Amino acid sequence: ARMEAWKKEQLTAAGVDVHGALERFMGNEALLERMLQRFTGDANYAQLLAAADKRDAEEALRAAHTLKGMTGNLSMTALCSLFTRQVELLRAGDPDGAYAMLPEITLAYERIVGAIGAIGR
Repeated sequence: ARMEAWKKEQLTAAGVDVHGALERFMGNEALLERMLQRFTGDANYAQLLAAADKRDAEEALRAAHTLKGMTGNLSMTALCSLFTRQVELLRAGDPDGAYAMLPEITLAYERIVGAIGAIGR
C-alpha cells in the first residue's frame, strides 16, 4: 500500500521530511505511518509540560532528550531542532530559557500531531 500523495503533502506541510523519513524506514510507508501514530500516543510531550510546570529540570531534560531522538528518527526536522536547542539549554543550566521555548515547541508539535490525525482517518 503506497502512502497517498495527499498524506505526504499534509505531513510535509506540518514539518515532516517524508522523503528522509522513508529513507530511514527503507521505503516502508506502512511502518512510517505506524511509527507516526505511535508518536502521537507517546507520553513524553505531556511529561515535558508537567516537568516545566513543576520546574523539574531533570525530568524536563529526560523528556526533551527522548523527544529529540524520536523526532529525529521520524525526520520532524523543525521540531527536532527545537528539542535539540531545548536539551542544550537544560544541560547548560538554563531551565528558564528551555521553558520559554515551550510555546514555539507546542505550536510545531500540535501541527504535526494534527497532520498525523488527519492522515489516520
